[in-house]
Amino acid sequence: MATRPPLPRNVWVLGFVSLFMDLSSEIYHALLPAFITMVLGLPATALGAIDGVAEATANLAKLFSGRLSDRSLKRKPWVLTGYGLAALSKPLFPLAASAPAVMAARLADRIGKGIRGSPRDAMIADETPPEIRGRAFGLRQALDTAGALLAPLAAIALMWWLASDIRAVFWIAVIPAGISFLLAWLALREPEQHLAPLKKSPFFAGFRNLDKNTKRLLQVGFLFTLARFSEGFLILKGIDIGLSEAMSPLTLAIFNLAYVALAYPAGALSDRMSPRNILMVGMVVLIAGNLVLAETAGFAGLVIGTALWGAHMALTQGIFARMIADSAPEPLRATSFGAFWFVTGIAGLLASVGAGWLWDREGSSATFITSAAVAAAALAMLSLLGDERPAR
Repeated sequence: MATRPPLPRNVWVLGFVSLFMDLSSEIYHALLPAFITMVLGLPATALGAIDGVAEATANLAKLFSGRLSDRSLKRKPWVLTGYGLAALSKPLFPLAASAPAVMAARLADRIGKGIRGSPRDAMIADETPPEIRGRAFGLRQALDTAGALLAPLAAIALMWWLASDIRAVFWIAVIPAGISFLLAWLALREPEQHLAPLKKSPFFAGFRNLDKNTKRLLQVGFLFTLARFSEGFLILKGIDIGLSEAMSPLTLAIFNLAYVALAYPAGALSDRMSPRNILMVGMVVLIAGNLVLAETAGFAGLVIGTALWGAHMALTQGIFARMIADSAPEPLRATSFGAFWFVTGIAGLLASVGAGWLWDREGSSATFITSAAVAAAALAMLSLLGDERPAR
């Protein structure tokens, strides 16, 4: 068997850039449910609206940045702009004193995420041959999630050290965001093979010209993401069963532990077997996790259900990304990523707002059962699609 080529330098750089930014962002994410519901005294609907609108805005930004990246024939400037805006948004969180202020901070942070997302994923696909593409996306996702795993643990330690002063913790979380931007600025290189001039098409024509397999993935991704509300509701579930404000980030740590443990193996496995089959397994795992969380009232059930949620992310997020990379022609690579993240962002907005509404009216069980039903519908849709692999 021929030796597989090594992962490109930029993949490693982007992985560590993601690690530091997620370490920062997820500290805020881990503490925002408690900050919004306990410090600011707002209902769960407010959490769902803030998270949903913020994530939808991020994915709208991905739509435009992806298309603009393809048209400008550049990746790094868009990646730097995204990480820079996210870093600049962090001080807004400790200064926030109302729901609109929190919303503004989240929007700035998520717009930064949106600007960098599609060009970053396209940069990985630009430099990575198909036979190791799953490994590449799996590695970036694993390092990204390693930061997300460390974040709630850091949040718990900082809350203990600072006597549960959430605003003080938010100020400290600014530091890794700055490191992330500096690393991207100093170490990231523009992909050479993307510098060749390509014929520019009208801005919106690029979306009309997406590959048919990409369009099918958009449909599956939209329906599946309707079942994927914000992980903030997992933290609320932990609070519901008795976790304190300071210990509530433990739920997110469990989620990310399962995520980081499986992200790279799942990506590497997709280089050897059907990515579609791995994606179907991930959907089944989400259904199982939802059913456990819907019925549990104890810590053991919370751990199992949350771990299954993390596992499903490892089996779906990187896999979706490599399937988009496989289906997209090079001139429309970032455009394809942008379209995918946009439609899933709209679904994420609907999912989070709907989850908050259901949670306030019917309780957590109805929220998780509804998510399981929607995931089952997405699984049925995916099972009807063909399993086409990219040309090697």
